[in-house]
Amino acid sequence: MITTLNKMRGMTWLVRKSLRINLTVEQRLIHISAVHLQKRYSGKHEWAELDKDNSVKIGISQYAADALGDVVYAALPEEGQEIIEDSECGALESVKAASEIYSPLPGIVLEKNERVENKPALINTSPEGDGWLFRVKLEDLSLFEKLMTKEEYMKYLESQTDDLD
Repeated sequence: MITTLNKMRGMTWLVRKSLRINLTVEQRLIHISAVHLQKRYSGKHEWAELDKDNSVKIGISQYAADALGDVVYAALPEEGQEIIEDSECGALESVKAASEIYSPLPGIVLEKNERVENKPALINTSPEGDGWLFRVKLEDLSLFEKLMTKEEYMKYLESQTDDLD
């Protein structure tokens, strides 16, 4: 009888532990999906990710990174620099080509990703993650909403036959 009770207690503990693990996994999945809802794309293959403080990280899409090839040099805008929407604000050079960086949103540069300047290959290994380029302070959130969602961007890519501009 005592052995049966101990087994039942053990099973109860396993069930509780399993429920906690499942709940934690579900919370993480919800958190991750909420973050991805805040990423938008431009027609020039940049992405913008809205942070909680209304700053926006800017980078190039996986498509643009693949088209560029191995990036060997990155010149990013400086902190405090004013960026005008769709204007040139930096440059990337690869073994295949050179490309200007365009910001899909206007604002003041809060930070540049110095890791990318020191190790440009980060753009190839994680273009939509650790390979972000710079962060701007966005004054008008409606401009962010005008960019394409991931689904809209994927449809846009399917409709394109040209290489990068």
